[in-house]
Amino acid sequence: MSNPFIEIKDVDVVFGGRVRALDGVNLSVSKGDIIGLVGESGSGKTTLCKVLMGLAQPTSGQIAIGSEMLSDILARDPLAFRRRAQMLLQDAAASLSPRMRIGQLLEEPLKIHGLPLTEGRARISALLKRLGLPENVLAKYPHQVSGGQARRVAILRALLLTPEIIVADEPTAGLDLSVQGDLLNLMLDLQGEFGLTYLIVSHNLNVIRRTTRHTAVMYLGQIVEEAPTAAIFRTPAHPYTVALLSTNPSIDPARRQKRIVVKGEIPSVVNPPSGCRFHTRCPVAQDRCSSEAPELRASAPGRSVRCHFPLNADALLATI
Repeated sequence: MSNPFIEIKDVDVVFGGRVRALDGVNLSVSKGDIIGLVGESGSGKTTLCKVLMGLAQPTSGQIAIGSEMLSDILARDPLAFRRRAQMLLQDAAASLSPRMRIGQLLEEPLKIHGLPLTEGRARISALLKRLGLPENVLAKYPHQVSGGQARRVAILRALLLTPEIIVADEPTAGLDLSVQGDLLNLMLDLQGEFGLTYLIVSHNLNVIRRTTRHTAVMYLGQIVEEAPTAAIFRTPAHPYTVALLSTNPSIDPARRQKRIVVKGEIPSVVNPPSGCRFHTRCPVAQDRCSSEAPELRASAPGRSVRCHFPLNADALLATI
């Protein structure tokens, strides 16, 4: 990628001197792109989001936003960066103070950032209409609105500050399927209208397939595969990716395949396995995998895999 908008390079995050939450993470994102991030709990997805948002500091490595280092941006004006990057939390209702009416909650960021209330209220009114929220929602408390409305309120609050980057953590968790579909359509429409750059974290692989253009798969603090989302779903190359996709429900018989069971729990980041971190659970691991750590290598244009023996779903299924 010649001129990435976001460039994460060799980022490590170690907590307490022992817990390596991120290990050599590299990721480039174009402006206006939609990136998916998938992996089991404990894979490092949330830590990566926090580092990108400036909420956690990398132990080593660097992150660039545009032409500047994120560390320099935060040192110069952290409040200004908060306007450029916003996060949508998994539990939208819990992210809204139960003691404040929604109108007050929406005006709060305007006051924090010293923005004119008159202009801000006009923008709130316009965004309410755009997001399909009634004006009377402003007088309600968060517990008085539905889960779908709470998600839209959270999106509205994020858009108020005209951000460039949106990090969405499980944006459809807990919603009915019909509400999920409406919300995803809205997010995609808003991305185009406002030129937003999205990083979408989700356990729901159907959400990732529907919304993202590029996907990174994480395991135990490392990216093990990244590629255009269509390629990830069509021809996954890392055994872990293949296993994740095999558990994804599909109503299309042509997409159904034998489920690959990944045995055991994800190892501890305090004492990760030697060699390939996935070898203790990999159904096709070989001797080399336990002793030699694979690098994340380009295997095709726009695609990288961290595996000594990259394969595809058919090849893996044939071995088990």
